[in-house]
Amino acid sequence: MAHLASPRTPWVATKTRSAVPQCYHSPRHGRRIERAAAVSFCETPPMPITTALTTTIERVSILDEHGNFDEKLGKGLIPDADLLKLYETMVTCRTMDEVAFKVQRSGRMGTYPQNMGQEANSLGAAYALNNDDWLVTCYRENCGLMWRGVPIDSFLLHWMGDERGNALPRAHHATPIAVPIGTQMLHATGLAWAAKYRGQKQIACTFFGDGATSEGDFHEACNFAANLDIPVIFFCQNNFWAISVPGRIQCSAPTVAQRGVAYGMPCLQVDGNDLFAVVYGMRKAIDHARTTGKPFFIEGVTYRLGDHTTADDARRYRDQAEVDAWKARDPIIRLRNYMTKKGIWSDAKDAALREAAEATCMATIERCEQIEHPVRGDVFNHTFAELPADLVIQRETGHTHSLGQDPSQLPNASNAR
Repeated sequence: MAHLASPRTPWVATKTRSAVPQCYHSPRHGRRIERAAAVSFCETPPMPITTALTTTIERVSILDEHGNFDEKLGKGLIPDADLLKLYETMVTCRTMDEVAFKVQRSGRMGTYPQNMGQEANSLGAAYALNNDDWLVTCYRENCGLMWRGVPIDSFLLHWMGDERGNALPRAHHATPIAVPIGTQMLHATGLAWAAKYRGQKQIACTFFGDGATSEGDFHEACNFAANLDIPVIFFCQNNFWAISVPGRIQCSAPTVAQRGVAYGMPCLQVDGNDLFAVVYGMRKAIDHARTTGKPFFIEGVTYRLGDHTTADDARRYRDQAEVDAWKARDPIIRLRNYMTKKGIWSDAKDAALREAAEATCMATIERCEQIEHPVRGDVFNHTFAELPADLVIQRETGHTHSLGQDPSQLPNASNAR
């Protein structure tokens, strides 16, 4: 092994690169796990100065805000029939944001984070993934979850304070909304690792903002996924603002994508307001994850058109000229103009869609407000597939031995005072 006897001792190399896989045993599972040997740090270093690493971050844009469309990359990428459905999902998501904002301002909902301006990122990702791949989200991925089939009720119930909104149907392969910054990335790495361990072909795609890349959970998830060859797609929605902290203060690097380079991941930057670019980038990432079983990093360059949440007032720290410039790059306007120019959309169709979307969202609000109130026993639900015996006892005795119990639930209720 290479060693340094003292600060004055020159580099001594006694071992060169080996092609023999490194092996270890899992004592818990009794399985032998092999990993390809990494380049040894004990190789004789070249002299005097050579390039250790060069890298390039590619940026993909297919449909820009001026209507320019790259036929070479975009032709046939999304069939027209799918494009219409994707646009409908984007408009429904935007409408839900507008309705939820009004409901929150009327005191009928808690804090709500709008997705406005960022819809193309999660939607393009969900469209490119298989339905059994995992979507591991934070709180601006409503559009992708809608495409996956998660009901609007789930989002609204969550932000209205009803945890039953997080009981997502298993068939959707989507995790609940994660409000703590960055924690969901670890979950995605674990889900993808479990799938790989079982010999399944599932991959996981996790979403996070630029601010989350400053969290330890981000680095732990990336390091774990890269070192253990886990098929995770790390999708950063870079909207340039971590609440009120601008991106130029968070990170001095020219791209967020290059943070993945430190972990040996392939990295790509896409125009996050261009649905075509997101789908193109995701398919590249998916192909890499499935064929190699290793992670991939995507940065979607986008912008948060609304406040961070309804508890925020972005006018206090953002210049209106900046916001107006990004409004011109709105992913919905961009896609609508493209479809209109192509002859598959019209103003009349758009008006009808928006009217229907608003009716759907208003009906969902009414349905959520009329849902039956939770009962005490609900605290035991939605965690275990089969409730352990000790918790069954706690649940049952809770009806007869808890403070604040309903007298009607007591034995001999007719004699209760």
